Amino acid sequence: MTVEMTLRREAFLDRVKERGEYGTVEEAERAARVVRALLGAHLVGEVRAQLAARLPGEFALILLNPRQSAEPLPRSGSCGRPRPGSRAPPNGLRRGTVDAVLSTVADAAGEDLLRQILLRLPVGYDLLLGRPQPT
Repeated sequence: MTVEMTLRREAFLDRVKERGEYGTVEEAERAARVVRALLGAHLVGEVRAQLAARLPGEFALILLNPRQSAEPLPRSGSCGRPRPGSRAPPNGLRRGTVDAVLSTVADAAGEDLLRQILLRLPVGYDLLLGRPQPT
């Protein structure tokens, strides 16, 4: 049985701060906003609405009103320092940012909704969400 509840803003940001090893809650909040906007651009319909209902208010709004994404969410390995000649990570993301935020989102989503979300994201996002799936 899954307990479905909305994470409080403070608890959500504390988890992101810890998982992303941020020095301040403000850094964690910025990371959460950026990743949430990117995620919102990749999810649509009822799944996005259900996920938004489980997130803190302002993060739910970001998820529901995202900017259109021109590229997929970066996978963990592509969030590190750019190699010479390569592009910088989107929106200044650093290694671990996507993982820290998305694994916290996965906690808020619960297993049933998370399965639906994974069906809508490209292969490999199960690892970013902290829920590796059998191949």
